[in-house]
Amino acid sequence: MMLKIKSVHKSFGGVKALQGCSLEVARGKITALIGPNGSGKSTLFNIISQIEDEDKGRIWLDGEEITRFRDYKVSRRGISRTFQEVRLFHNLTIQDHIEIAIGKGDESIIKSFFKKRKRNTEKVKEMLALVGLEKPLDTYATDLSYGQRKLLDLAIAIASPHKLLMLDEPVAGVNPKLREAIKKIIRELNQKGETILVIEHDMNFVMDLADYVFVLDAGKLIAEGKPKMIQKNKKVLSAYLGE
Repeated sequence: MMLKIKSVHKSFGGVKALQGCSLEVARGKITALIGPNGSGKSTLFNIISQIEDEDKGRIWLDGEEITRFRDYKVSRRGISRTFQEVRLFHNLTIQDHIEIAIGKGDESIIKSFFKKRKRNTEKVKEMLALVGLEKPLDTYATDLSYGQRKLLDLAIAIASPHKLLMLDEPVAGVNPKLREAIKKIIRELNQKGETILVIEHDMNFVMDLADYVFVLDAGKLIAEGKPKMIQKNKKVLSAYLGE
């Protein structure tokens, strides 16, 4: 297993966001995490990457326990992720963003932006070609459309050295053509051996993509299995689809 989560709890005041959540993400597979709004998906993503601390529970990445690691240590151990709300630096170019990702773990990478440095132009172009982002390398993040920012965010996550790629709603708010393009990108990454964990509200997108699905509701795991099984699960239909 690439990722193992055991009995994770998280509360925000009186709200129990996660209640004893346990799951495992298989190496080399696409695993989806779904559930209605407020089910705890994003909270679990943030706890895995240690942007937020769990109240109780344990987490292992590739056999190493990473519980209570600082977020930058988790990143360096091999977790790379995107965010539902794209987080880019407005005053940096496309090339700057990807070069920072390529140099993750190099403490001198930020300092290098204040002096002349060797550019990783070919690697940057490779990442942009992989996600189909056709913009000049000196384009600033502020000059990109919403869909282009989503592609850049994906390129950054892929460029960052990692063992596990976590995608937080990668097709939220994008048009159908781009949604299909992103699905193709994820499949191609997986065919190259990537282990991918994805949150996504688009059920058709998830069921056509994932090898295995976990379903959260009110902070609890209510179902798991292959997509066809999940689509027929009465608890899932009731909690997620409102049927």
